[in-house]
Amino acid sequence: MCGIVGFYHTNDHSKEDLSKMMERIKHRGPDESGQFIDDYVALGHQRLSIIDLSNGKQPMHYGKYVLVFNGEIYNYKELKKDLIAKGHEFQTESDTEVILHMYQEHKYDTASYLRGMFSFALYDSETHELYCARDQFGIKPFYYYYDQEHLLFGSEIKAFLDHPDFHKELNKDVLDIYLQMNFVAGENTFFKNVKQLLPGHYFVYKDGQFDMQRYYKVEFKDQYKTDQEMIKAIDEIMKDSVKHHLIADVEVGSFLSSGIDSSYLVSLARPQHTYTVGYSDERYNEISYAKDLTQQLGIENKSKIISKEEYLEVLPKIMYHLDEPTADPAAVALYFVSELASKDVKVVLSGEGADEFFGGYNTYRGDIDSGIYGKLPFGIRHFISKICKHLPSVKGVPFLIRNGERVEDYYVGVNPVFSVQDCKHLLRDSSHLHSHKDIVGPVFEGMKGTNIQKRQSFDLQTWFVKDILQKGDKMTMAHSIESRVPFTDKEVFEVASTLKDNQKVTKENTKVLLRQAAKKVIPNEAYKKKKLGFPVPLREWMREDDLYKKVYEGLQTPIIKELFDDQKLISMLDDHKNHKHDYYKKVWTIYCFSLWHQVFFSEEYQ
Repeated sequence: MCGIVGFYHTNDHSKEDLSKMMERIKHRGPDESGQFIDDYVALGHQRLSIIDLSNGKQPMHYGKYVLVFNGEIYNYKELKKDLIAKGHEFQTESDTEVILHMYQEHKYDTASYLRGMFSFALYDSETHELYCARDQFGIKPFYYYYDQEHLLFGSEIKAFLDHPDFHKELNKDVLDIYLQMNFVAGENTFFKNVKQLLPGHYFVYKDGQFDMQRYYKVEFKDQYKTDQEMIKAIDEIMKDSVKHHLIADVEVGSFLSSGIDSSYLVSLARPQHTYTVGYSDERYNEISYAKDLTQQLGIENKSKIISKEEYLEVLPKIMYHLDEPTADPAAVALYFVSELASKDVKVVLSGEGADEFFGGYNTYRGDIDSGIYGKLPFGIRHFISKICKHLPSVKGVPFLIRNGERVEDYYVGVNPVFSVQDCKHLLRDSSHLHSHKDIVGPVFEGMKGTNIQKRQSFDLQTWFVKDILQKGDKMTMAHSIESRVPFTDKEVFEVASTLKDNQKVTKENTKVLLRQAAKKVIPNEAYKKKKLGFPVPLREWMREDDLYKKVYEGLQTPIIKELFDDQKLISMLDDHKNHKHDYYKKVWTIYCFSLWHQVFFSEEYQ
């Protein structure tokens, strides 16, 4: 795990500019740093030493090729064996060197052979061509800034702040997308001209021209294996994935909550150290469950109670490390559990991906929950839905509307916040709002499968990338540790993608067969438990005077007054405080945007 930065078009000040960019993301790799600069390209690398501690320094050279790489290639030993058989000779034991040799053999197809988490930039010093790629699911970030003249790229957007060619400007066009989804779906970001390289994509850049290509696509398959056959397949691939994710020359620990995902990983890996955080309110505390599991496994668990005061104090730092605003309260818990783990280890296992791959969200049960009504012909349900859209939103009406529409006509993910109508009422300028089709159309285009598969596919390409994986990467890297996610593995997905709907969700449960596979190795009943995912008592805290005051002030900043009807926001905050409505998620979403904007755009935090 490391941090990479770079830019095309160098000059006499490039070494100084590159050094400043590297210093901004030194937290991603404090062990070593390295640079490469020629008349065309500057490449910088901050290394967190995990594999081949002595010889894995970057930028790494192989003939005319130069590479900066962030991540881990879990099948590098298998790939290296094949390359040696073809006559390749290696100078190190690192996975980085394998990428260079793979490029000589496979050119732009290189990324499709790699099993792991990665983003990298590979430069040909003779042709001056730049090949940049990101892993299949987007575990590792890759951002680039392009204004038709300058190209900058790196692991974090903040690396661009110190480069003289970077023009920092708020991208207001994506605000309503953030309000609806709690993140910005797609390649755009809150910084104008800054984009993320989408998962499963690579680009080649030369002579001012981009050639963007997709090398991997999330697709579900129809199959008819029995439950027992699939349980066996899940059991085998998870053991294989965990084994590959434990490859390291340093100790690997693990995060641990009370649910099935991390409990399964810990039961398979048996790491010496595990880490859990919680809150004084027992409804939001998973520590006792984690202790029970680790005691039965005979391993250690370290835990921490997060106070409200600590939580609020660290929020500006959280926004800085995230690069973009998120209202997901779990980001703060991840920050603290990463801080706890960093005292002992450089690498941790984490459970991201299980819900998206194996059907862990209650929203995936939409068709099941529709009951007998869902068996009516779609045409009849659609007609009823159109009538109900003109009725007041009383109990039962949303159900009739939702069950009379196609998934692609209404679905915006597992954690929607504001509706389009909400945005119209709250935003001062609502003349350029994105329609539902604008937001989801590119993702759903050409998508086939059942409604559950469509929801999963959509979430894997949006929510999973910009919320789940992004906060996991940024919060661990804030403390210079690497998070590995054995569920989010392309070989695991090959198995998970063949599950039938009723092997994922039923009326009674989610992740149905994953729980049965986990039951084989988890010594307690965590395989039954609903995942809480480091929950936070924000709903209650926002009704208390100290947080109420902070949020109130955050809703009165110049940017909020410019973009929003701030008086309506204050009314929502007051209604929540006085128990008239549960508005905490909506208010928190806007407060987090306000705080993020202060961090990146006000002089107070510069």
